[in-house]
Amino acid sequence: MPREGSLKISVIIPTLQEGNYIGETLSVLAKSSKNLEIIVVDGGSNDETVDIAKKFTDKVYVFNERGIGRARNHGACKASGDILIFMDADVQPSTDFVEKILSAFRDRNVVGVTCNVMPRDPRPPEAAFFRFYNFLLRFFAHFKPHSRGEFFAVRREAFLKIGGFNESLPCIEDHDLALRLSKIGKIIFLKDLTVYESMRRFRQMGFLKVLKLWISNYIFYLLFNRTISSSWKPVR
Repeated sequence: MPREGSLKISVIIPTLQEGNYIGETLSVLAKSSKNLEIIVVDGGSNDETVDIAKKFTDKVYVFNERGIGRARNHGACKASGDILIFMDADVQPSTDFVEKILSAFRDRNVVGVTCNVMPRDPRPPEAAFFRFYNFLLRFFAHFKPHSRGEFFAVRREAFLKIGGFNESLPCIEDHDLALRLSKIGKIIFLKDLTVYESMRRFRQMGFLKVLKLWISNYIFYLLFNRTISSSWKPVR
């Protein structure tokens, strides 16, 4: 195992028709550190997603098998980093996220790191909900870790040991990964790190409908180890 000071980070981003977001996200990553390995796994976009991504990284892979877990596992197979960060295409981290992630993994018992997720340009009810949700995630992190796929960092060695994402899950795959990782090491919540996500799904589908989907899929997963949703509909 490499010394923590020499750990390399790979950022893995699955995309599909993300031309409106991917450029801004990759620009933030490029400014954060020159040593980041950025991997984009595209699911067959016919917009400018791939062309934009290639301006920032030469590791852009077209992967026509559908499923978020499959795309993320494919990216992990292509990655060379000791730490794998899985991000969504419409998420932007703070510019100091690399330093904070590396600091967290100095503890060799840590296998996963999650953090605050907040809306970009939030309406007051959205901001209030996400503050409460982040509080719940921090609270439960001590005994039942949860992760959101918007931003989750894992130690590569541990990720491979548990077999990566469960590709049979169309959603909740991020939480499932965190639960399995927690059996072999610590999952920690960084209170001083925040990433910002687009509110497009909430605003197009409706806040209550998204929450209903979250809760129903989560409960069904806990009871039956599968989800109600057979797919997670892209929102563009």
